[in-house]
Amino acid sequence: MSSDAGRWSPILPVVAIVSAIGLGAGGLFLGFLLTIVGGLALTLVGIEVTPSLGIVLSLVFVQGIGCAGVALAYVNLQPDIRSVVRRRLGVPIDASQFSIGARIPGLREGIVVVVGYVLAFAGALAGAFTITTYQALAGTDLETGTNQAAQIGMENPEVLLLLIPASILLIGPGEELLFRGVVQGRLREVFSPVTAIVTTSVVFAGLHWFALTGGSATGNLVSIGVLVVPSLVFGTSYEYTDNVVVPALIHGIYNATLFSLLYVYIVFG
Repeated sequence: MSSDAGRWSPILPVVAIVSAIGLGAGGLFLGFLLTIVGGLALTLVGIEVTPSLGIVLSLVFVQGIGCAGVALAYVNLQPDIRSVVRRRLGVPIDASQFSIGARIPGLREGIVVVVGYVLAFAGALAGAFTITTYQALAGTDLETGTNQAAQIGMENPEVLLLLIPASILLIGPGEELLFRGVVQGRLREVFSPVTAIVTTSVVFAGLHWFALTGGSATGNLVSIGVLVVPSLVFGTSYEYTDNVVVPALIHGIYNATLFSLLYVYIVFG
């Protein structure tokens, strides 16, 4: 992570927030757009886009190109982008290089992965328990929406067998490169660790609104709120280790666990 210490300007926080949100939302939007175009192209040549193929397209374009691709492109293009933006805003130009910490985790970081996974999963369970308890006591249904991937998995359990390894190999790495590596890293240039982690977590969780199907506005908002908890764990682990592989593993194993439990419930429950 780079720093703008000594070259601070009142406009830098605004630029950081706008660029961070733009990068996160832009990466996902690009991936979704490419997924739709890819699906239409396959349909035009006579190939049926089955649920499994649709998931493959989504993984390749959203997590692969949209998330990881945009993140890596930003790291490489950032020096030029920074110079142009700062020159137009009249902000002093520096030679700092934006970077994403990435390396094979050592023993200490392996422990962080284990602890982070437990905390993320415990937080999600606590959130789900709180929602269930509230609904029971209040005698009401919040009508929370369902994640689109989970919905497809419930209708086609074989898709979950694809999503389980993909969570660790593509979903975790792709989304963490973009959101923790780039979005949080960009905010960290001008904000404190707590502000950067919380803001990134809210943005990350909020963008999942578009991945929900059904549910009421209130129910979906509550679902997004629950998602903030594991996202805070991802962000904290990156800040603590400065190694994006750590939150990528936590995120991937967390998602893989959810898909595994869903598969067992559908097939054996």
